[in-house]
Amino acid sequence: MNYIVEEKHNGERLDKFLAGVMENVSRTDVQKLIDAGEVKVGGGKVSKNFRVETGMTVVVEKMIEKESSTLEPEDIPLNIVYEDDDIVVINKPRNLVVHPGNGVSKGTLAAGLLHHFKENLSTVNGPLRPGIVHRLDKDTPGLMVVAKNDAAHRHLAHQLETRTLHRTYNALVWGCPRDLEGTIDAPIGRNPKNRLKMAVVKGGKESRTHYVAKQFFAIATLLELQLESGRTHQIRVHTRYTGHPVVGDPLYDGRDESLNRVPPLMKPVAEKVLEIAPAQLLQAVKIELIHPRTNKKLTFKVPMEEPFANVLKLLKKECPASAPVYDEDEGFRDFDAQIRFEEDEEYDEYDEPLAITPEEAAPVKVRKTRAERLAEKAQTAAKRRAVAAERKLIKQMKAARRKGIAPEDFVEPGYEPTIDPELLE
Repeated sequence: MNYIVEEKHNGERLDKFLAGVMENVSRTDVQKLIDAGEVKVGGGKVSKNFRVETGMTVVVEKMIEKESSTLEPEDIPLNIVYEDDDIVVINKPRNLVVHPGNGVSKGTLAAGLLHHFKENLSTVNGPLRPGIVHRLDKDTPGLMVVAKNDAAHRHLAHQLETRTLHRTYNALVWGCPRDLEGTIDAPIGRNPKNRLKMAVVKGGKESRTHYVAKQFFAIATLLELQLESGRTHQIRVHTRYTGHPVVGDPLYDGRDESLNRVPPLMKPVAEKVLEIAPAQLLQAVKIELIHPRTNKKLTFKVPMEEPFANVLKLLKKECPASAPVYDEDEGFRDFDAQIRFEEDEEYDEYDEPLAITPEEAAPVKVRKTRAERLAEKAQTAAKRRAVAAERKLIKQMKAARRKGIAPEDFVEPGYEPTIDPELLE
């Protein structure tokens, strides 16, 4: 198949261009074809990030072969928050895998979707991922959006790419981050020492996580996070990278490995927290998107899951923090706004400023310049050398007297008296 690049596509990446002009294919499928050398421009192979130009002809020598579906429908209960003809918003529970993979073939959200919606799901991501636009980790509960048709899927995927689809997470992390809000910008890739884990690595995929501290405790902090990119385990990896793993995370040092950072008096509370937390205390609590058909902005929220809420109640009771608390209206505050300017009659007599004369004021200490300090240092060293030389001379004179040398005949070592040249003739 030949595809000619039109003016509106000038400068686009090759994989993005093909995903837009080819029917019923995903960008991932296109990238696989490019990597396999099945896509050529000007008779030669090109990379997926090649930029096409107006008038170019892109040749696809092999079409996408859709894999046969081995996914069978399963009657899995779904917590549906919203549904229409184009999208479904689901509150995914903890301990549910989104789609088959990594040895998991049954009991997935994809199988549950296939049972509830049958053929009314998008096929863009293949038969093993019907309707799946984005994913959550197995032990991360929260909101997900599912596409019921291919047009809605592509629209939502474009929103993810252009960052107009916002996902907000809550995470409880160990300790207190240095900054109350900020951005973690660090590339993520496969951990070279453990292929089951991700890590911040040189040459990894560009990843950004924005966070705001919402509530503080003596041993942990509740963060609100938003993803600018969507890498595997991104929040868990980024918080671990900053030294504040997600509480309860079994993969990224969020359980017993973090107990050594807890003060001894607080360890029983921390251990109780880990007993309540089944895994990482991370939840997708909010999602904002533009509806694929109506173009209206939709916002969905869900309450905190029970284990997460129970941990926050425990921490609030056992180890409340003295750090500032986030308020939706006032931002960060660490004292009651009503008593900021409370007057005290005891100090009324000091309303008038006290006059202080220059003589009563403390003298201003003038700092010496670097040259003056160096000169003083050299002078002190010279005095020290002179005292040492004098003591050495006295010691040598005493030794000369013990040998019977008269004081007038003593010659200081290193000193040669002047000799009359005529005496040498």
